[in-house]
Amino acid sequence: FLLLFLLLFLFFLFSSISITTPPFQLIPPVTSDETVSVGGTVTLTCRVAESDNSSLQWSNTAQLHKALLFALRDHRIQLHRSTSTELSITIDDVQLSDEGEYTCSIFTMPVRTARATVTVLGVPAKPHISGFESAVPEGDKVTLTCTSTGSKPPARLIWYRGDQELEGEDRDDPTYNVSSELTLEVNRHDDGALVTCAVDHPSLAPGDKRSELSVQLPSLCVSFFLTNVPVTGPLSRSWFSKCLFCRVSHDISVPHRPMSYLWRKKDDLLPPMAKADGAFLRFERLNKSDNGVYLCHADNGIGSSEGEYALLVQDPTAMLASSGVDHAVIGGVVAVIVFILLCLLIVLGRYLIRHKEKILVLLLTSIKMHLF
Repeated sequence: FLLLFLLLFLFFLFSSISITTPPFQLIPPVTSDETVSVGGTVTLTCRVAESDNSSLQWSNTAQLHKALLFALRDHRIQLHRSTSTELSITIDDVQLSDEGEYTCSIFTMPVRTARATVTVLGVPAKPHISGFESAVPEGDKVTLTCTSTGSKPPARLIWYRGDQELEGEDRDDPTYNVSSELTLEVNRHDDGALVTCAVDHPSLAPGDKRSELSVQLPSLCVSFFLTNVPVTGPLSRSWFSKCLFCRVSHDISVPHRPMSYLWRKKDDLLPPMAKADGAFLRFERLNKSDNGVYLCHADNGIGSSEGEYALLVQDPTAMLASSGVDHAVIGGVVAVIVFILLCLLIVLGRYLIRHKEKILVLLLTSIKMHLF
């Protein structure tokens, strides 16, 4: 009885093995990992080499409690392609919560599966630059902070001044909010310079998102104009009223125009007849004693600059006397030249009168030679 039972057990065992063992090697389906940005569309494709009329199905491994994708009734999930060897679905308006592992199953005995990983990129927001409230005094330092939110993986922030890349200091933050600090020691060449913070991220095209800030500095440059206004007075003393105009040039975008002007004379006091009027230094009557170097100091509250002008006053009567001497010299030279020419003409005339017979003979001889 025991021998019979053993034979029957072996018979059923080998029969079971022969039934469950397929006649060919089972090949799992083929899938691929996908990367998509938030708000984009991702397509998941599952393929099998040969059709055996078994059904294909996609499921989200991380959301097993939601069962099958098609049972979720999510309007974002659409059937893209369905054949005996392929099943493709699309997920529209992808969110960060859609990231994870998705499983494609083919229901054979045993069930064959393949997994695809969907990586969702968080698109960083346009960077925001803070830390600049008003114009910066020359020589001071300003610290700018650039912040961008929503990036996954964390974005890289790049600073530029014009087209030149600058090195900022990144802040460590475990979240998807990234920030970077840039400290600049400004000078007048930075006036109106364009400082840019750009975001570098796989979800963005180069230069897709950046923020720009124009640095305003009180860069002043002093120059001068000299204006002349004739003043009525005695003919023997024809003086002129003169104004020194202190012009301050700066970038028109800088709202801090000069608030004060200070005039002084180098190594001396201002002349009694010189009156300071803002950007103008007015002389009612100029004298040679007004000669010298005049300085204009312009200040706008957060910066200053200084320029100088060398004033040279000449006496008009001295100029007229000098002009009369020049005319006398020129007249004398002309008279001498005229006298020499007259003398040459007189000498030539007397020579012709004394030797007129010889000259006539020479002329007649020359004529005969040409005729014969």
